[in-house]
Amino acid sequence: MLWLSGVAQMVTMQMRTLISIVWLYDVTGSGLQLGLLGVVQLVMQLPAILYGGALADQIDRKKLMAYAQLVSLILIAAMTALAATDSLKPWHIYAVTAVLSVASTLGSPSRSALTANVVPRTHLMHAVALNTATFQVGAVAAPLAFAAAIELSQGQYVYIFAITTLIAIPSVVLPLMIRVSGIPADRQQGASVLRRMWDGFLYVRTHPILPGLYTMDIGVTIVSHYRQILPLFADRLFKGGPATVGVLTAANSAGGILGTFSVLFLTRFRAKGMLVVYATFLYAILLIAFGFTTALWLGVLILAGLGASDAVGMATRQTTVQLTTADNMRGRAVSFSSVSAMTANNLGTFEVGYMSEVIGADNTLILGGGVGIVVVLIVWLMVRGIREYRYP
Repeated sequence: MLWLSGVAQMVTMQMRTLISIVWLYDVTGSGLQLGLLGVVQLVMQLPAILYGGALADQIDRKKLMAYAQLVSLILIAAMTALAATDSLKPWHIYAVTAVLSVASTLGSPSRSALTANVVPRTHLMHAVALNTATFQVGAVAAPLAFAAAIELSQGQYVYIFAITTLIAIPSVVLPLMIRVSGIPADRQQGASVLRRMWDGFLYVRTHPILPGLYTMDIGVTIVSHYRQILPLFADRLFKGGPATVGVLTAANSAGGILGTFSVLFLTRFRAKGMLVVYATFLYAILLIAFGFTTALWLGVLILAGLGASDAVGMATRQTTVQLTTADNMRGRAVSFSSVSAMTANNLGTFEVGYMSEVIGADNTLILGGGVGIVVVLIVWLMVRGIREYRYP
């Protein structure tokens, strides 16, 4: 049930994001407008994810997931109605993005924390990898279905909004059907939410591995987050439209699937911290290569490689967080991991969108890859815990 609800949630998010960014770019034609979506998400997500992490260590995680997805269902249905009546405006996209940024992030730590209660520690890396791969399958199916639906409907966005609404329904119902208890063990009693958030921060700050992993994720992604800017790259690098966006997104997710499944063969690789370093270094190199290409077929291959290297680093990082954190701190540790990722993703979306307007899309990617290489090397040299961590 956890697995199926995650699939529905991921496909819903992918479809909602794709239709939002393609519709917005179609109406405005501006990379900066796409980049502003990242700012909106950042402002809303940062406090929400920290609050969600504290809630995940205090209340029933299954109910928190269901309630968060219910908000998403309602707002996506509202966008469908607006599109059907030709009343949808750019500010509606920003407003819904802001609210859904809060709703989705409130439930995210609960989903991650509950995984360690569903499977034994000996199989945790397999579970994280399989979940990530399965979500990536949804990420492939969604853009391909999106591209096909756009072509078949001749650009009638309302149909895409309606399909996304239907897909969101299982993500609300399925979490409530999970039989394992969603209540955290050894809950911190009597402390306020702010106090629990602060305790989580202190825990992460003094951890020998997590600060380095989070810093590397922020430093690289903040200069390279390209996913929400793909309509701009499809246009300016490959002279393509919405269908090209769907193909590029699907290629990136397909690479993510291959990368995630490769993690299943790396579970006995004991230097988990260095595995993250290797994957992130490769990601930065491929980003530079993507900036130099103008051939669509080559861009598709490089995006697949970017998705694969990113997936290996992400799955290994998530597993390390859960393996090195107690159950009553897991929600907060996961939330700080999400904060680092969301900060980087959203600021990176704005940075890549803005810099693409200033120095060009190709130069932005090349510069981001170069900065990423420097960041990886600095973290590798400075954080001994990453170099020395071994499991099992």
